[in-house]
Amino acid sequence: MASFWSRSLPLAWVSAALMLAGCAVGLQPPSPAAAIATTAPAAATPVRVKVFVAAMFEIGQNTGDRAGEFQHWYERYWKDAKPIRVPGALQPVYCNADGVCGAVLGMGKVNSSASMQAILLNPAFDFSQAYYLLTGVAGTPPSRGTIGDVVWGTWLIDYDLGHRWAPEENTPGAPTFMPRKGYEDYRRFQLNPSLVGWALQLSADTPLQDSDSARAYRQRYPDAAARRAPAVGKGTHMTGDTFFHGPGLSKEAQYMAKLYGADDYVITEMEAAAITLVIKRSHGVERVMSLRGAVNFDQGNPRETTLAHLDPKPGETAGGFAETVGNIERVGSRMVDHIVTHWPQWQAGVPPR
Repeated sequence: MASFWSRSLPLAWVSAALMLAGCAVGLQPPSPAAAIATTAPAAATPVRVKVFVAAMFEIGQNTGDRAGEFQHWYERYWKDAKPIRVPGALQPVYCNADGVCGAVLGMGKVNSSASMQAILLNPAFDFSQAYYLLTGVAGTPPSRGTIGDVVWGTWLIDYDLGHRWAPEENTPGAPTFMPRKGYEDYRRFQLNPSLVGWALQLSADTPLQDSDSARAYRQRYPDAAARRAPAVGKGTHMTGDTFFHGPGLSKEAQYMAKLYGADDYVITEMEAAAITLVIKRSHGVERVMSLRGAVNFDQGNPRETTLAHLDPKPGETAGGFAETVGNIERVGSRMVDHIVTHWPQWQAGVPPR
């Protein structure tokens, strides 16, 4: 998921989105297509997956209503595809004739990684040469990004693996986090720099949509990064089920990124590190990409409290959600289409640029 449901999104938005979805957090109501989905016969020739696009939630149906994280991908690649039910996965998998497959995995680390594991192990698919594009909405610190930004992940860090304690039990101003021994192999992942370089080369000039409401909302923040127009960028994605919020915890997330030798923390989300660990155990991480669009800031502006920002009054929320989910697909599809179109050069691994 994305941080639309998670970590820096106001509670009022979450409630509204849940009512629109008509379901519990992390669950997408079954579409008519999903209801008739059948499991692919084990004896059938498996789908040779070239690119797998993972979204974390959809607000309603896969097409024809308000778009969540999956709808634009579905409408681009799978409107005529038959859903393939995978036992253990939250939602069906869709594949087209070009080997582009995708699914809604569910929000949060356990939900999404359980779906990914079930899909990877299902004999209906051959992932031996697949690339993975993990997508969704997210939050960003106002010192590093703005509403509508689309950011390629360079590092993925698990925010929840370590020791924490109450700030009042610490030296004033010092971080209240310490890494725990034993998590070294899965608390951080560096994504393939060559693959990230390709992604930026192909998508950096993508025209991004914006909205009047997002433009107005940005002006509440003094940071130059927060007030600018949205752009395509790169940086560390911080994965955590914990809904961290406010300048203090944002600073702590940046501290963790530097502690682990990663790039600047620019995106807060809930799934990428966990999904990547599942993929790593089966196929490695050389072909994994993480792409997130910022729909909120991870803290309030200097004139509001953290709680007020988490639960704003009507009309006080950031705009730009609809534009950002569209931006994510516009940016990411450039990479997907390039890989598929030039598959002979990509199937054996990331080619030199």
